[in-house]
Amino acid sequence: MKLSQHLQATLDTLPTKTGCYLMKNARGQVIYVGKAVNLRNRVRSYFHASAQEHPRTRQLVRRIADIEWIVVDSELEALILEMNLIKKHQPRYNVRLKDDKRYPYIKINWGEAFPKVTVTRRVVDDGSQYFGPYTSVWAVHQTLDVLRRIFPYLTCNRTITGKDPRACLYHDIKLCAGPCIGAVDQQTYQEIITGLAHFLQGDSAGIVKKLRREMEQAASELRFERAAALRDQLAAIEKILARQKMVLSSDFADTDVIALARAEKDACVQVFFIRGGKLIGREYFLMEGAEDTPDAGVIAEFIKQFYDQTPTVPSQVLLPHEVEEAQIIQQWLKARRGGKKVQIAIPKRGQRRELVKMAAENAAETLKALHTQWKSDRHRQTQALAELHERLTLPQAPRRIECYDISNLQGTAMVGSMVVFEQGVPAKKLYRRFNIRNVTGPDDFASMEEVLRRRFRRWQAARETEAAGAQKGRKPPDPSFATLPDLIIIDGGKGQLSRAVNVLEAYGLAEVIPVIGLAKREEEIFLPGRSAPIRLPRKSEGLYLVQRIRDEAHRFAITAHRKRRSRLGLASQLDAIPGIGPARRKALLQHFGSIEAIRQASEAELADVPKMNARAAAAIKEHLQ
Repeated sequence: MKLSQHLQATLDTLPTKTGCYLMKNARGQVIYVGKAVNLRNRVRSYFHASAQEHPRTRQLVRRIADIEWIVVDSELEALILEMNLIKKHQPRYNVRLKDDKRYPYIKINWGEAFPKVTVTRRVVDDGSQYFGPYTSVWAVHQTLDVLRRIFPYLTCNRTITGKDPRACLYHDIKLCAGPCIGAVDQQTYQEIITGLAHFLQGDSAGIVKKLRREMEQAASELRFERAAALRDQLAAIEKILARQKMVLSSDFADTDVIALARAEKDACVQVFFIRGGKLIGREYFLMEGAEDTPDAGVIAEFIKQFYDQTPTVPSQVLLPHEVEEAQIIQQWLKARRGGKKVQIAIPKRGQRRELVKMAAENAAETLKALHTQWKSDRHRQTQALAELHERLTLPQAPRRIECYDISNLQGTAMVGSMVVFEQGVPAKKLYRRFNIRNVTGPDDFASMEEVLRRRFRRWQAARETEAAGAQKGRKPPDPSFATLPDLIIIDGGKGQLSRAVNVLEAYGLAEVIPVIGLAKREEEIFLPGRSAPIRLPRKSEGLYLVQRIRDEAHRFAITAHRKRRSRLGLASQLDAIPGIGPARRKALLQHFGSIEAIRQASEAELADVPKMNARAAAAIKEHLQ
């Protein structure tokens, strides 16, 4: 393959040191991140004929327009840097955990006198204790619903003094211990939460022993109501424990068992979590970009990305295959575990091997079930798109559908949303939000018109960029706006629809892009130039898809609106603080994003924000207490 002069010069000047390399395409996007003990040898090897026998590597090399590198002092530093760069850039040709979303965790906030138990998707170093990750937020809430009956934690936002005249409903139905009315003191409440934490860690034996001892003591003291409550807690715990598979060997105190299954282009990793000698749970994770990557390579990438997220690292990790970087990964896991040893083992026989085999079988069954589900979903999506094609008399089945919605409160913090579905599936990377700039008051019609004008102005600009050709240093067009949709859905009736038609006519697209309005009350579909609405059958796949797209646009708009409203409230409070002008206010808004985040930040954290200093930080802490 013939290389450009720039790329050849880059290859000729590569250092022979340890570090990471970033391969970029013609648009400047990072498409692959790797690490090497010898950068020169590793990067140049991609351009050898033997390396390009694999189709994926051949595709990668054809797209490389530029290469950057970063030199570090050790393999461990290179490993950590590589993980951070993959997390930041999400390169197309790297093997990576599927989905951009963060996985849910259970969080216990030990920074509060009466710790709350919540579900979060962010793990931060704030002194809280985290459990997870889980792949299903629904499963997390189900788990907490059961555990709350055993460990009745509070969920309200009251300031706990123990002197409230009455408790909330949750105390009456025994889902809260009632610290607000003094039913339990701080020490007793924290013991409840400690029990919950131990249970989530898999330490159920100690909890059972303690509850049984307390039950017997309460019974001997004739406190039968308390004894009965403890009996019910024990019964609930034993019911949960009955579902857990016992691991007889004491060698399995804290172990994660990892196995892999593959089918077609998909790779599914199954993890069994063993804590305190019991299998307390399992989760599956899908990997992207795993084609042409050997099983050991996929597992190695999973380990790095998974344990970079999870707050808990076990003492032992069982794998089905050797991984190339086992020693350096063990060194990194040891650091993640606070200096405690972590062993990566590949069992050959016995109970360990049986566990790995069982995890592999579960991974295969999970992937099989997912494939069946995906095929069913694709059939429904195809059916829905075909129905819209027919009932709305569209020129073709709509491959790309865009939907728009407006959210505001009495004309303040107005936000428009644009969501994109491709082949009936949400393309979340293409979602965009618009802060309404030129509309005064709660005028949804004018707001919708502004959003659409800005959307198609960006499309026009993308066309001009494409016509002018790629120029060095010129920003590539936003893919959200560069492609025209096959169908536009407007959340609203005839008024919003007519404004949309006006915009399409202004850009010469009225005959190119079909547009419909969806009225919420009767789920009626309005078409331009047609007085009578269309009503799709209530149980039709077409109506279900349109409703789903409209609801997603509404969710995205209202989330953006609430965030903007929160920032506006923050701005007004910051304006009242001496020494905080527009520049500092903007810097604080960009850095923290919410009043609560600024209120919780330390003076040092505030002072570190650009344009801030110690005096201004002290003024903020004083005024926001």
